[in-house]
Amino acid sequence: MPLSAVFYFLDLAGVAVFAVSGVLAARRRRLDLLGAIVIAAITAIGGGTLRDLLLDRHPIFWIADARYLMTIILSALLTVGYVRVGQVPGKALLVADAFGLGLFALSGAQVAEAAQCPALIVVLLGTMTGVAGGILRDVITARVPLILRRDIYATAAIAGIALYLLLQAIGLERAGAFAAGMVTVTALRLMAIRWGWRLPVFRTP
Repeated sequence: MPLSAVFYFLDLAGVAVFAVSGVLAARRRRLDLLGAIVIAAITAIGGGTLRDLLLDRHPIFWIADARYLMTIILSALLTVGYVRVGQVPGKALLVADAFGLGLFALSGAQVAEAAQCPALIVVLLGTMTGVAGGILRDVITARVPLILRRDIYATAAIAGIALYLLLQAIGLERAGAFAAGMVTVTALRLMAIRWGWRLPVFRTP
């Protein structure tokens, strides 16, 4: 299977995972089925949509490829059905979310690279691709967004994208740099969950 096809299916898997987290957030707020699907979609494709709008990419990726929306709707419906009879494993979802963060952050960085953005903008747009959907989800469901709390989340995305750019700068091929960056994001997020790593809190005397 071509490498591009592997990345495409991984991208759809990341969309599915983020859609599940959106449905779970909707359940906490007792939203109806349509509300759950809307929150799932915002969580899964919100970051990529903002990235494409800022880069003036048309059509936006999920308009050009309806499989993204189909994946979101199917994932949302399956999750709604499952939670009525069982409990979604929290740890499994956290692991999948960390993987989705790494994948989305690096794929967003590649899109920004293709638009010939400078390195700082590549880092910012890649990070936004990974975290903006979760921000929108939390704002709509009246929670403080995760990246504004002490959790190592956006920080992990920034570190992974920076490593991706650095490895390419010193001559590593793009696929290898992508893999290293994605592993870094995922590993940092999982280690932060496992050992309770937190960023310092801003306090005044």
